[in-house]
Amino acid sequence: MLKTQLHKDFDTGNFKVGASILKQFFWYFTDVIFFKSRLMPVSSVLVALLRLFGARIGKAVRIKPGIHIKYPWKLEIGDYSWLADCYIDNLDQVKIGKNCCISQQAVLITGNHNYRSTNFDLMTGPILLEDGAWVGAATKVGPGVTLHSHAVLAIGSVATKDLMPYAIYQGNPAVKIKDRVMKA
Repeated sequence: MLKTQLHKDFDTGNFKVGASILKQFFWYFTDVIFFKSRLMPVSSVLVALLRLFGARIGKAVRIKPGIHIKYPWKLEIGDYSWLADCYIDNLDQVKIGKNCCISQQAVLITGNHNYRSTNFDLMTGPILLEDGAWVGAATKVGPGVTLHSHAVLAIGSVATKDLMPYAIYQGNPAVKIKDRVMKA
């Protein structure tokens, strides 16, 4: 049995918040009042607020009330994408391509802890959703995962590895169940 010591040597590695304390402070209250409260149902206002805090957002993007975004300055969203009341814990970059969908209660997590370390060190990895990717309702996408072009993560599934293009994945951990055939 490994003997562990209790100490405060937690290592965040290369992690940087990427914004001043003042910007973080103002984002906290903006997030609580306009996003988490669900009081602001107008997508264009939510998009404008995210842009104000540094998010790079394309045209005709829809943001639904109740969404959680940890750091908007680490978020990029392509044209015509749609984000429901999902949870984006972006300690690292999250890039969402064009025509993507992130459904209700989906969770994108870019950080985790090294369970092999007695210090429980922080590890982060970016998440990339290529054009046309769909993250289904109540799913989870882990650090460093890419959903390639038009990949689908089916309802309630967990992606811990990359999803190949034009494929549908399901389960925990998610495995390919069939090809995604697109019709005009």
